[in-house]
Amino acid sequence: MDFDVADSGSVYAYLAEAFRQRRDAGLPGLTLMSCDNLAGNGAQLKRLMIAYLHRHAPELVSWFEEKCACPSTMVDRIVPATTEADLKGAEALTGLRDDAMVVTEPFSQWVIEDNFAGPRPAWEKHGALMTSNVHAYEDAKLRLLNGAHSALAYLGLKRGHEFVHQAIADPELAALANTLMRDEAATSLELSPGQDLNAYADALIARFQNPALNHRLIQIAMDGSQKIPQRWLATLASQQARGKRCPSILTAISGWLCHIRGDNGFVDDPLAEILKATWTQAGAQGISAALFSAGGIMASAWTPSEAELLEIERQL
Repeated sequence: MDFDVADSGSVYAYLAEAFRQRRDAGLPGLTLMSCDNLAGNGAQLKRLMIAYLHRHAPELVSWFEEKCACPSTMVDRIVPATTEADLKGAEALTGLRDDAMVVTEPFSQWVIEDNFAGPRPAWEKHGALMTSNVHAYEDAKLRLLNGAHSALAYLGLKRGHEFVHQAIADPELAALANTLMRDEAATSLELSPGQDLNAYADALIARFQNPALNHRLIQIAMDGSQKIPQRWLATLASQQARGKRCPSILTAISGWLCHIRGDNGFVDDPLAEILKATWTQAGAQGISAALFSAGGIMASAWTPSEAELLEIERQL
């Protein structure tokens, strides 16, 4: 925790005082529900709250741990970057200018960990999915939706496409996205009861095909070094443990390598300069090993074989 920030009037101070007053009054604990777009957001909030209490109100730590709850949540909804054309279109329809307007797809899914300090709203009656295992849905979103999105972005840009709906209309890319989701990502996951990843993949293809979203591939391509560990490398590691390979993800990785080389123009990534320097030093015959092998910048639980490295580099 950054205590310099937390100590300058953050929500943690207000919550700590609320806990104190509730404890002293003999009132029940609270449920703190995070809606951050962050995996394990409830566990993160609980960890940070406890860290703050240990520093400022250690006598409240046990009360918080015993009486309060921090359920994790996840929202699945594609939200492209709002454009000036979107703003003008909404203004023409409503007569009002809203610079904070957000464009979304019709689909939405709200998954909530059923872990509350007391009675809770019946959100499941209004479309929310209550579960004991939000993690399973987070992983499915990351590896299927986000994994396919990133593959379509890098390979679609390489083939001259601008939007997701154009990339998924490309038969070769559509086949690759289907294989990535159904054969590679979906079979790498431990499912929650009732979770149907084949139906989820069907829905994702339909969502990707929506031309009204105009979801730019270059937006999805941003910050790849921060995204592909969860979207691709986790699947590769899981399947490697099962003795399986993921050719579609290997092809997607080659697309990302072309992107960070600068093939699609400006590279918007916090590691752009480091990745560029690695490309210059390693070259096409060494870049995949330099990044993904042990000790590499992108090293992970996946240990690429020589055949996998060669397969990636063959497509550069």
